[in-house]
Amino acid sequence: MIKRLANTAGLSSAALEDWGKVAEPLGEPVAQLRGVSPTEKGKEPDFGIWECSPGKWNRQIRKAEFAHFISGRATFRASSGQVIEINAGDALYFPADSLGVWEIHETVRKTYILLP
Repeated sequence: MIKRLANTAGLSSAALEDWGKVAEPLGEPVAQLRGVSPTEKGKEPDFGIWECSPGKWNRQIRKAEFAHFISGRATFRASSGQVIEINAGDALYFPADSLGVWEIHETVRKTYILLP
């Protein structure tokens, strides 16, 4: 069955679910996550809308991920030393085990899919 996320850029933050604070914050402010996913918990592929307020933290996602950034501005510093400046309109592919540090400068919203 084809699943659809409509109006990913136009939804208000209030329309997204509160996903709590990031798991491994690095200082203040502690980033807050919001999002929505049509995928049932524990099912694959996990995809949806992810939104994050400003803050800095360690990335823990071990699966490969493709993401399209709808709004905001961030920096990702990969453990490998690669530094990526991310802006609205960018698309990124994170290979499996792409660990590093996220720093959100302006609230970011992206659509994503985690790949098994």
